[in-house]
Amino acid sequence: MTIEVKVPSPGESITEVEVSTWMVKNGDSVFKGQTIAEIDSDKATLEISAEENGIITLMAKKGEKIRVGDVLCIIDTYQEDNKKTNKNKMEKNDFKNIKIPSPASKKILKEKNIPIESIKGTGKHGRITKADCIFLETKTSFPSMENTNKIPVYRSKTVTRLSSLRRKLSERLVFIKNETATLTTFNEVDMKEIFLIRKKYKEIFKDKHGVNLGFMSFFTLSCVRALQQYPDVNAMISGEEKINFEYCDISIAISGPKGLMVPVIRNAEHLSFRGIEQEINRLSTRVHNGNISIDEMIGGTFTITNGGIFGSMLSTPIINPPQSAILGMHKVMEKPVVINGTIEIRPMMYLALSYDHRIIDGRESVGFLVSVKESIENPIKFLMGGCDKNISKILEL
Repeated sequence: MTIEVKVPSPGESITEVEVSTWMVKNGDSVFKGQTIAEIDSDKATLEISAEENGIITLMAKKGEKIRVGDVLCIIDTYQEDNKKTNKNKMEKNDFKNIKIPSPASKKILKEKNIPIESIKGTGKHGRITKADCIFLETKTSFPSMENTNKIPVYRSKTVTRLSSLRRKLSERLVFIKNETATLTTFNEVDMKEIFLIRKKYKEIFKDKHGVNLGFMSFFTLSCVRALQQYPDVNAMISGEEKINFEYCDISIAISGPKGLMVPVIRNAEHLSFRGIEQEINRLSTRVHNGNISIDEMIGGTFTITNGGIFGSMLSTPIINPPQSAILGMHKVMEKPVVINGTIEIRPMMYLALSYDHRIIDGRESVGFLVSVKESIENPIKFLMGGCDKNISKILEL
């Protein structure tokens, strides 16, 4: 029986995809559920799995564009049964192709550094004899290991076609550069209070809720507070109009096996520390497993990206269109700072806000970062009700 594997739809309005990777070759045996290919669209990469056990015949070539619903490949389950039947017969004849040197010839091959592949054995079943080695030695000279510096060094390069997803990303980045008036403003924050709260409550929080109490919940809630104070940062341009959003859908940049994905935490203004951490954990798991959907990555109003997890000290993040601003977090570093006239060592982090100057003025951008700084440096006052007694309640412990 033959089974046609057809191209699924990656999402609404997508009619064409590109075959980015084949995990198998023509004639390979595949099993049900095995990943056999990856396809790219403008918005996402999807894995294609075998629907049954069988022998695969590839229809579409790597890099070829193919329409949703067309046949990607064929799986022949009948050939697989025949292949298993003949497998033992093939294995019985395999030893005839194996080159086995005799003890004497093996010694010569090692002493003279002669590749075994260069010798045709004349003994029984192709066995390499001493005479074979002596004859070849008189005809050919081989470089010794001591003279490897005389062997020429070959330099090569690999040319790979960009995936459809990567080409679309390139177009978006060029569009941002050419169509927006992007500026970046910076500030730095003292992370001491966040460290103290996490050190005291993180184990209790994880035991109660099953997720870590991370930095992202503090920064997400700090951004929600700042967006409510400076609503133009939570807006976008559409033609000749400005659209202000009354809700905060926060896009979180997450690195996965297929690149950087930006899923959205919906209505973050209504979520608690627990709700945000659980949602980040859910979205991160889906990104890392390759299961994130297009619907989960569209519609954000503001983005947070954390280059600090890769060791970045400072950067200028790129706006995620059609949004108008993005906050970049960075690596926490211990630095000497002046506190009330004395020098102390504090865990410091640089923050960067890139914004579209067409819609956001300097006052709003600087004010936004100052608001985030206030929340991070005094989370009890600005995020937890202003009292130590409220922390357990706010963290739902």
